[in-house]
Amino acid sequence: MNRKQQLLKRHRRNKRIGLLVALVLLILCGILVAWWLPLVLAVVGWVVHEAWFADHLFYSPNDHYQYTFAPYTPQPKVHLNGEHLRLDEGVMLVDDATLVLALKVKSTWLGRFFDPVVELLGGDNPDRQTFERGVNGLRYLNLSGQAQVLSRGELRLRGRFCRLVGEPVLWAFEHPDFRRQRVMVIAPHADDAELAAYGLYSQADETWIVTLTAGEIEAEHYQRMGMDKVEAARLKGRLRAWDSIAVPRWAGVPQAHCVQLGYFCLQLAAMQASPAKPIGSREADLDDTRLFRQLNPFGLPGDVDGAPTWNNLLADLQALLLRARPEVIVLPHPTLDPHPDHICAQAAVLEALKGLDWQPTLLGYANHLHDNDRWPMGDTGAGIALPPVFDPGQQMHPWCLQLSLAQQRDKAMALAMMHDLQPPAPFKRRLRRGLQRLLAGRGGSPYGDNEFFRKAVRRQELFWRL
Repeated sequence: MNRKQQLLKRHRRNKRIGLLVALVLLILCGILVAWWLPLVLAVVGWVVHEAWFADHLFYSPNDHYQYTFAPYTPQPKVHLNGEHLRLDEGVMLVDDATLVLALKVKSTWLGRFFDPVVELLGGDNPDRQTFERGVNGLRYLNLSGQAQVLSRGELRLRGRFCRLVGEPVLWAFEHPDFRRQRVMVIAPHADDAELAAYGLYSQADETWIVTLTAGEIEAEHYQRMGMDKVEAARLKGRLRAWDSIAVPRWAGVPQAHCVQLGYFCLQLAAMQASPAKPIGSREADLDDTRLFRQLNPFGLPGDVDGAPTWNNLLADLQALLLRARPEVIVLPHPTLDPHPDHICAQAAVLEALKGLDWQPTLLGYANHLHDNDRWPMGDTGAGIALPPVFDPGQQMHPWCLQLSLAQQRDKAMALAMMHDLQPPAPFKRRLRRGLQRLLAGRGGSPYGDNEFFRKAVRRQELFWRL
């Protein structure tokens, strides 16, 4: 059981205990006060839960984030005077540096009901970065893209439903322009490349997109069209295989650089545990990957027998690495992203890289988190504050890429083409969003109903040098 599963198990246990306690109290109210009162209180309690307590937040908003950055990272001196954030005299910032500002964010009482927001004002690119309701701890603002306005002394930080407390600390990370290098994006599933790195790969001088799985499971949407479970899974896998090849063309990636390996969703961990053993699909009644590899522009070692084994996956990856010779590989972060296929994808790439005569730069991304399902918090088009990290022993090295509004819209359209993001949300989720919009002031995304349109279509893409 991984950390995400442990946190979910604990959350569900606590939820069951809470429901039992609530049930006992409702029964007592019905006996001691009035028979109808439990019905009213149950409805009110459910509405309150859906509006303010339904987030999967598996830590206290009072907890400090605990980042450790490399000791050689420049720390330009800054001071917060009222709303104004000012550099010391003579300090110069590189325009495209990744800027991270640490300071304590303390929620007001209204910030327990509405999402606390820190507004970045004073320049041509105002921003809003959102934090947990009830926040009262050290947080890390992303000031990337604000170097010029900060250098001019015009940057203002204004808390909405929160206050900024203490002396801030600024880090400035400088990187080469990875867009000018040969980039390979590793996507465990169709849409992972777009969610994490559409802005990067659409601007890179040369891009390769490698998708590891067909993503054929959880095909209930297609079962409602009259298909049985196997038929629906196979159709979904074929559609997502098509998406993994076709959607990058929207960004100008040649079809010859888009590869679908066709392994089966949520089976990579079992493959890794028994490298020579074929591990078939959970739902599609398949133990041959070649159904989902038909659109590939060239043959790969795994095409010989189509066996879904770890050894074949490594052979496929190594063949692709030797063909593309990427200078930068974008892949899931090994500790931030808890999805089991994402963890295994990263491990497979590292294993395939062993023994090669060159070693590319690795950039990690996180499309999921262990302990905060809502991150990045806030609205579509807003900035991305750094995610929660509570392991000070892990050294982090962020790189932030700015996206224009036009690039954000192109990214949103790429996501809209992905079949897995098209079905409507379940009724319960739509009702919850309606209550949160009405009572907690949360808005949706103009680009689509799926939560990833809100989370992924932002003014920045955030990566971590590994």
